[in-house]
Amino acid sequence: MMRKKRNSSVNNGEKQTTSSTKAKKSRITGRQSAVSAPEETTESVFSLFVREAGVRLTQGNASNEIVVDLVVFQKRIKQKLQKSPRYPGILQEFISGLESHIEDTERFRNCLLPCLPRMPDGDSSHVGSFQESLLRMLLGIEMLQTLIVNTLLEKLPEYMLNSADDAGLSIPRIIINQLKWLDRVVESKELATKLMELLAVAPVDVQRDIITSLPEILEDSQHNDIARELNSVLKENTQLTVAILDALSSLNLSSSLLTEVRGAVMTTLAAVQLEDLPVVVKFILHSISASDAYEVVCGLRKKLELEQCVFPPVLQASQSRLQSKGAAASNSTTVTTGSQDVITLIVDAIKSAVRFQKTISEAWLKAIESVEEVENHKVIDLLVLFILHSTNANQSRRGAEKVLKIKVRTGLIPEALLQKTFKDNKQVLRGYFASILALAQSLLRSPDPCVVLFAGHMYRHSFIAFDTYCQQEVVGSLVTHVCSGVGVEVDMALELLCGLVTEKPKEMGPYAVFVKGILDYLDNLSPQQIRRLFHLLSRLAFGPQQSSHIQDDMHIVIRKQLSSTAPKYKRIGIIGGVMIVGSMGALAPKAKDTQDNPLPPETFRQLSALLELVQSSSETSPEATALYCDELANLIQSSTLDPQVQEKISSRVLDVFQGDFVVDLGPEISGSFPFPARVMYNLDEDESQGGIAINLMPLLAKDLQSRGEQDCRDKKDNNRSSLCLSPFFRLLRFCEEKQNQEDLEEIDALLGCPLILTDMDVVEKIDSLSKVEKEFICTLLFHTINWFREVINAFYKIKDKEMKMKVMTRLQNITYLHTLLERALASTPGYVPPVANFDGESTDMIVPSTTAPLNKPKKDAAGKKRKAPGNNSSEGSSQVEENREEDETQQDPEKEREKDKETRQGVNLASYRPFFRELDMEILSVLECGFRASSTLDSELGTKALLGPAELVFLLEDMLRKMEFRLTAAPAKRVPFLKARANKTIGFSHLQQKSPKDVATFCVQMLPALCSHLENCHNHFQTLLSDNDGIVDGPITDAQEHQLISSCCQLLLQVLNTIFSWSGFSLPGHRSLLKKALGVLAGRVKDGGAELNLELLVKHSFEYLLNFRSTIPNLSSALCLSQLLSTVSEKGGNTIAYREQTASLARGFLSQSWITVSGEKQRGTKFNEALHSLLRIYMEHVDDVLKAVEEIANEGFPQIINASKDESSAAWPTLSKQTFLVFYKVLMAELEKSVRKIPSGKINDSSEAQSEKLLTWNLAVRDFHILVSLVKVFDSRPVLNVCLKYGRLFLEAFLKLGMPLLDYSFKRHKEDVQNLLKTFQLSTRQLHHVCGHSKIHQDTSLTNHVPALKKSLELFVYRVKAMLTLNNCQGAFWIGNLKNRNLKGEEILSQRSRDSEEEEELAPQSQSEEEEQDSDAEVKRKSSREGKDDQDQADDSETD
Repeated sequence: MMRKKRNSSVNNGEKQTTSSTKAKKSRITGRQSAVSAPEETTESVFSLFVREAGVRLTQGNASNEIVVDLVVFQKRIKQKLQKSPRYPGILQEFISGLESHIEDTERFRNCLLPCLPRMPDGDSSHVGSFQESLLRMLLGIEMLQTLIVNTLLEKLPEYMLNSADDAGLSIPRIIINQLKWLDRVVESKELATKLMELLAVAPVDVQRDIITSLPEILEDSQHNDIARELNSVLKENTQLTVAILDALSSLNLSSSLLTEVRGAVMTTLAAVQLEDLPVVVKFILHSISASDAYEVVCGLRKKLELEQCVFPPVLQASQSRLQSKGAAASNSTTVTTGSQDVITLIVDAIKSAVRFQKTISEAWLKAIESVEEVENHKVIDLLVLFILHSTNANQSRRGAEKVLKIKVRTGLIPEALLQKTFKDNKQVLRGYFASILALAQSLLRSPDPCVVLFAGHMYRHSFIAFDTYCQQEVVGSLVTHVCSGVGVEVDMALELLCGLVTEKPKEMGPYAVFVKGILDYLDNLSPQQIRRLFHLLSRLAFGPQQSSHIQDDMHIVIRKQLSSTAPKYKRIGIIGGVMIVGSMGALAPKAKDTQDNPLPPETFRQLSALLELVQSSSETSPEATALYCDELANLIQSSTLDPQVQEKISSRVLDVFQGDFVVDLGPEISGSFPFPARVMYNLDEDESQGGIAINLMPLLAKDLQSRGEQDCRDKKDNNRSSLCLSPFFRLLRFCEEKQNQEDLEEIDALLGCPLILTDMDVVEKIDSLSKVEKEFICTLLFHTINWFREVINAFYKIKDKEMKMKVMTRLQNITYLHTLLERALASTPGYVPPVANFDGESTDMIVPSTTAPLNKPKKDAAGKKRKAPGNNSSEGSSQVEENREEDETQQDPEKEREKDKETRQGVNLASYRPFFRELDMEILSVLECGFRASSTLDSELGTKALLGPAELVFLLEDMLRKMEFRLTAAPAKRVPFLKARANKTIGFSHLQQKSPKDVATFCVQMLPALCSHLENCHNHFQTLLSDNDGIVDGPITDAQEHQLISSCCQLLLQVLNTIFSWSGFSLPGHRSLLKKALGVLAGRVKDGGAELNLELLVKHSFEYLLNFRSTIPNLSSALCLSQLLSTVSEKGGNTIAYREQTASLARGFLSQSWITVSGEKQRGTKFNEALHSLLRIYMEHVDDVLKAVEEIANEGFPQIINASKDESSAAWPTLSKQTFLVFYKVLMAELEKSVRKIPSGKINDSSEAQSEKLLTWNLAVRDFHILVSLVKVFDSRPVLNVCLKYGRLFLEAFLKLGMPLLDYSFKRHKEDVQNLLKTFQLSTRQLHHVCGHSKIHQDTSLTNHVPALKKSLELFVYRVKAMLTLNNCQGAFWIGNLKNRNLKGEEILSQRSRDSEEEEELAPQSQSEEEEQDSDAEVKRKSSREGKDDQDQADDSETD
């Protein structure tokens, strides 16, 4: 390079800066330089030495020039100083010269800036080559370093306040930079001290420069000291946070000091400025060790408020807006964008940390998982889960997905938090779109409805928040879900697509081609899903963003489906065609101050052609015609059609209905029928002659005649089929409502008009009929009931008193016909009812097997024919199954056998629900009518429409089914649906079109009526008890009425519990609905319930419901009331007080003797199930489970040991030998559950804490011993099964939680430990005897538990030995052989060992011997030769 091979004479020959331009062109020789040297007679030592060493000092803005290498310069300066006769005094002269030279600012700046390399010939072509500054080179000379450092640090304060020069250079920063990366720092400690002193007085900018330069200035030995100083500064000044953390990150610190510094940083996190937050987070995460990762992450998560990174700028902008609106808008936009950048940097810091450190990713997952309150979850939680899923660092993807599912399922991460995350962090989330989409796909496949709903929200927010690429991916993913064929996925995906089309039609338009692809997968969709799909496609095809190619494809698909002969595809064509008609003929939105836009003629022509095509195609079969009528009715009900379209559909409906299904009444009914025709159920007696009637039986007879002659049947005959009667009337009803503004006066005669049937007395002698005649009667009954159901659907809203009375009568007709149908079905095995819901496969409606056990008939009057004048009796109705079984099981076996001979058994109509027409939800408003609880009020029927008990049961059963279907009932409620093979949506087509919120809102509106009926039932039972002097089975008690009203009471409580159990009440948007519902209950006992807060509403609602406890008629109703109180108490308020009251209530019910109206005790399977649930509620709400178990075990069980089969315990009347298993199983399960909640013993527990835990374990072990000992008396297989199962679980809990306590408390509490193990040994021995008993009897259900139990028993032996060894008492432990015995303690002779006489005897050495005894009892099994046989049991499973 040009610096090599140059000497000092050449360097000294450089030209002077004061020479003229011409002189610069001539070469200056060394001789000329020698001549000019004497002119600088005043030159200082500094200037002289520097010049002679090879650096030329310049003036002005020109940089100093150097012509030698750095090392050569430093060596020459050092030699000149050392060889000087004035050494070491010359050092101070040199520094004085330096100080004088740098007094001038420009010269000082030149000394701080890099020197300019020069060739000896003056060529400046290489000015870009880098060289150190003059001061930097001098600092490399050790003898000068300390003096120059002092000079620089003394010079620095002069430039602090005005740090930048004219060129924009920061002089303080340049000064500090001179100290960086020195080869050696002579006095590092003094330098550090001076820098910290300087830091205390410097401005913020200079402080930052000093702090960030410290790692490059100081040696490693000073790092810990300087870190402590910086830590102190950090606590006092948050403005220096970033600089300090940058410096600390570069320092080599000890682990203890790093923890201390990190703690200080965490304390200042809340006060850190927004732009500094990413640096703070990065420092904290990168300073984590494996041991403290979880603790640090929890602290960081708790203090990191990303929500405040968004909102404070808005507040700042609003303040600025007061000064200048224009400036405020700009400021708001800038600050908001800046906050997004900050959050992005924070997220990147977290992402970097979790990607490269496994402990941090695990700590984040654990920290999020540990949050147990919904209000404690933050936006950062969702962001971190997305980060963990996207990075998949250390297989964190699966963990993130699992945690998110659990949190959503438990309601801890609500939709509101997700919405807030998307709203405030769109820019950040865009980078994690792939993970969000993958998570949404996974969550949507979950079987849990709330998880599926959350996945839907993720899809929706992603579509709204992100760009077109993301929108395309969202739509594509939803289409994939629809094509999967999985019901829950399809429903949610279609609902989301429909919602997006409604909410964002313009954005969804380009993606119509994706949605169109679903048409290839119609086979996998249900009718409701097909409706949604065609509604969706119709909106895309005929909406504002019309798509002609989609219209063509849809028409092609519809024509193809309609032309098919397969019923399934024809149904798809009918449903799709009607939905397209609805979209094409929808009334266009009316613009303001404009007239209605008529439908374009071309569109109307296409619509008419399509409608006629669908109609003609549906005439091929009665089922297709009925479906067409139902679909048109749904369309008219749910849509607002153009008047032309409405008129097109409605024009001939009334005429066709009159011609096909209505006949004029005459003196005789002509025709040949299987049974004599008779006009029945006429409510218009004054019009018996000259009136009209529904021509039902003739139509049915004609259908039977034409069965098998489909080829010759006229298409019009399909319209006249009895199958089409109810669907056609439903279409007629809605057409009339639309044309006449909800007025049905034109067709109101159909409410009271009779039907042409046959005399229903034929049901009494149905056994004598042929199979065809039996099926004809059953079909006739089904059609009659379905007609009445549709009539009630149509006319329930009419306010006229006479019409209301007729509606009530039709309800009575239905309940009476149900009783007839039950008897008819019982005599007609293998009968398949006519289809009533035509939008599903006939295979979806499973006909119940007649070989299944049938419900026994009701006793006495309940089992006989109940017939009132006019066959309009309200005394016959389907009962809830529980009450039936309870009542049936009360009969003596002899009486039951007699009854079986006398009366034909009936069937349960609940399994035939798919074959009944669906009742509209709005019909339940009939419940607002009064209640007629006794026949003594029959006189009121002439003035007021009242509901009888049978009708009330009928309506409540329907309401309960609807709510369980739509409001996501509890798992126990859904078990029958899950077990059944039939499609559970059959019969709920209309209800499916309503959202759960709509259903819940309607139910809340019905709450006053439900409360009134509950109060009426309460008053009835109260009056009954009063009249009978408190005796349930008094002489004036009507058994049938009592059973019906008991069913009403139970159903009302179930309905209320289902309403308040709706999970939607927990959503923020539905809190007002919850308060309204609670206000109804609270308002029954306190005025002004609507104005109360939630806590008071819960309190008064709880008080109101408690009032019904005195008149609960049976145990099932008692269980429903307890469940309802528990549900209401969870909505808010003092939960401890509510728990006490609920436990007291359940205790009262368990201590009550439940008697039927026949005077016998309630019993049976349903009674035992209700008792099991009620006892669990009591144990779950009682304060001390162990004391409650001991109370029942000590007071209740001994009283029934020697009692008769029917005799009950005096203390617990519900406890008898028949219910012993129920009590035993619940007590064992709750005992095991409670001991698992006892804290494990710790080595640092105080003596008092150990004593308290030992006391708890002593009580638990004593209870366990009592329960295990009971198998000596109650030795049935189910009891032994429970003993083996929960005995092992209790033993495992003791090993895990109890033995550590004994380890640490043995020395302090010897007597307590001794008594504890002595009692426990008795239990383990009894368990060993049960194992021996199981082997003798070779009962697989029992022996399956034996291997796992024996393993735990042997483990217990060695665990006791380990405890003794830990406490230096191993000499007290010995092992003997335990004989195999049966339950009674008798030795099993077939397994007698040769050492049987050596049966262990306990040595009274110390408390540990008690443990050895226990160990004997277990280890003998292992050490004896017979024990090997037991180990052959390989099956470790548990069976109840």
